[in-house]
Amino acid sequence: MAITKDMLIAEALQHKNAEAIAETLLSIGMHCFGCAMARGETIEEAAMVHGVDVDELVKKLNAVAGE
Repeated sequence: MAITKDMLIAEALQHKNAEAIAETLLSIGMHCFGCAMARGETIEEAAMVHGVDVDELVKKLNAVAGE
């Protein structure tokens, strides 16, 4: 299943390559998967808060997830 910008961070971290996804989020300054916001915040919302281009982020996440 591909990662999308409207997917919750917590959902993305349940992907088969969760460790690589977490490392990608960490590499761009997103430490949100460890906070309560990860349960209710989408990848797009987190990208906006962190000033990250959501389309580029989704592309990176899908690449490391093997999608």
